[in-house]
Amino acid sequence: MTDLDHGYPGLETEPYGPPSGSLADLLERVLDKGIVIAGDIKIDLLDIELLTIRLRLFIASVDTAKKAGIDWWETDPALSSRAARDALAEENAQLRQRLDALERAGAQTAGAAS
Repeated sequence: MTDLDHGYPGLETEPYGPPSGSLADLLERVLDKGIVIAGDIKIDLLDIELLTIRLRLFIASVDTAKKAGIDWWETDPALSSRAARDALAEENAQLRQRLDALERAGAQTAGAAS
């Protein structure tokens, strides 16, 4: 008697189960298509909602995420050097405007005092 021979007709071939594949194949498929995992955690006390946490997890490759319209990492200064440069350039421009305004106000005050 073999491992696949259980004494029942038709069970001698292959056991039932998911198709075999490597972890790399599964990961490639998930990253190519994307997967969403969602869940809510709610804490109530005597029918009074105390806390609700909504969890949404999207696992995908960068290309798949961009196709889905998700690209927050490109504009987050902590994750993108380009976004950090843009944020610094904007802050620099604002500081220069404030400095110019202060210098003009100081020049007007000095001119009025003389």
